Formats: sequence, C-alpha cells, structure tokens
Amino acid sequence: MRLRRMGNYAPRGLKGEGAPVSEALNTFLLVYAALFPIVNPVGGAPIFLGLTRHLGDAERHSLARRIGLNGFLLLLGSLLVGSHVLQFFGITLPVVRIAGGVVVSAFAWKLLHEGDKLEDRRGAAGAPAAPLDAFYPLTMPLTVGPGSISVAITLGSQRPQGHDLAQLALLGGAAVAGLAAIAATIFLCYRYAERITAALGERGTNVLVRLSAFILLCIGIQIIWNGWRTLNAGG
Repeated sequence: MRLRRMGNYAPRGLKGEGAPVSEALNTFLLVYAALFPIVNPVGGAPIFLGLTRHLGDAERHSLARRIGLNGFLLLLGSLLVGSHVLQFFGITLPVVRIAGGVVVSAFAWKLLHEGDKLEDRRGAAGAPAAPLDAFYPLTMPLTVGPGSISVAITLGSQRPQGHDLAQLALLGGAAVAGLAAIAATIFLCYRYAERITAALGERGTNVLVRLSAFILLCIGIQIIWNGWRTLNAGG
C-alpha cells in the first residue's frame, strides 16, 4: 500500500529517473526489514550448530549453503505464487499461521526435550547414521517458518498498481534482491555459527540451544495466537 501511494501521489518532479530507483530501494529495504526479524538467522545459528555439531566443517558449510538456497527458493515461491495458491485452495492466511505455528511449536518442543541426545548422534565409527536433511527441519521450520512464509505471501499479494512493465520489473528485481540478501545472511550466520558461539564454550552453547528452543516454542505459540485472533476477528 505504501508503494502504491508513492506511485499514485508522488509529485511530477519526483517521477523522473530517480523515483523508480527510490521505489526499488524502498522495496528492497521493506522486504529485508520485514523478513529479517522473523527469519532471525542469528538466533537460529546456535540451534543449527547444536544439530550439526557431529559434522565436519566442510559438511556444515555445505549444509549452510543449501539451507540458504532452500530458504531463498521457499520465500521466492511464497512471494510470487503463495497468494494464488491459497486463493485456489480457499485457505486464508490466519489458517496458515495456525497450522504453521503448530509445526513450529512441535519442533521446538522436541528440540527442547531432546537434551543431550544432540551429542549422541555419532555412529559407531564417529559418523551419523544418515545425513541431515537440509530442508526439514533445518530450512523449514527452523529457518523459514510459517511466520516468514506468511509475511512473504502478504508482500507478494500487495503488488503495486499503475506501473508500467519496466517499473514492475525493477520493483520485482528489488524484491528478489531483498530475498537474496536474506538468504546470504542465513548462509553467513550458519557458516560462522561455530565462531558466533565459540565464546560461550560447550556448556554455554547447550544453554543457548535450550534457550533458543524455548524462544522458538514461544514464537510458535504466538503465531498460533495471532492466527486465531485474526480468524475470530474476521468471523
């Protein structure tokens, strides 16, 4: 809506070459600023490290790169076609939030009570029995959960009107660049998760993993509550 007002009511002097660039920059910042607090790659780094501490550095770095790519593709799909998919199946955003909040809460509850089992994921030869899946649960719901997906869907459903094809392409490119910046942030935080938590030590990392899992549980419950409240208000 903000971009729409800017496009419809900007003075004529601002509708030159500088105005599209300014709108593109605003779109980039809007996408990044809206998604970063919800994705929260800094807060997810300790959990990622706790789940992958049995892996070598090369494996962990490769996993971080795949999670960043998966997160980008998931957010891009939500931004471009998410609203159309929901409309096709007759699903509303509050329902998505409730269902997604249940998934996040269940994962956080399991992680919170898993405890020292995270340290016992080595096999007899010191390697895990099976490689970790980069998509579940590391990409979804740990990194890109229902909150960030619903935000991406909302951003995609508020496409500006009254722009020509070149302006729409510029704004679309800026939005994709914002998603790419989020993915790069995810990769960097997970890539250097060990350095981020190195100052805490082994016990401090365990405490931080438990605390992050509890916060994730609270976020899941908050997502459920927000969806339920919106659903009741609409009903």
